[in-house]
Amino acid sequence: MWMHVLVMRMLRPKFRAAVAAMIFDEYGRILLFKHTYRKLEWGIPAGGLEYNEQPENAIVREFFEETGLQIKVEKILLAESSKEDHNISLIYLCKITSGTFKESPEISGMKYFDVSDLPSMLFAEKNLIHLVVKNLKEK
Repeated sequence: MWMHVLVMRMLRPKFRAAVAAMIFDEYGRILLFKHTYRKLEWGIPAGGLEYNEQPENAIVREFFEETGLQIKVEKILLAESSKEDHNISLIYLCKITSGTFKESPEISGMKYFDVSDLPSMLFAEKNLIHLVVKNLKEK
């Protein structure tokens, strides 16, 4: 049995658990972060899940740590696995409830963008935004 477990651990893909927030303004524009550590700077607010942490609490924590802003999770939009970065991501629809933006070592800015005119960013994140927007319109 131990050999079976060892082989399965070596052969199965390993994924990290991640959470992300999609926040839209009253015009339907999406909020993106300007990341300090990426070549393609703009991206979806996201972060990793800590051990024994509930995913909804993780996105609230990550957002606050990176911006100083409080958010409220409204609902889960999507759970997806990304082959490119080996993440299983839980994507939440969120709303900013309070606070003032403060830069952090990871985030130097944030801005709302029209979903049909997104900045240079990771291809997978652009696709994810378009998928979520399409799903939201269908409901």
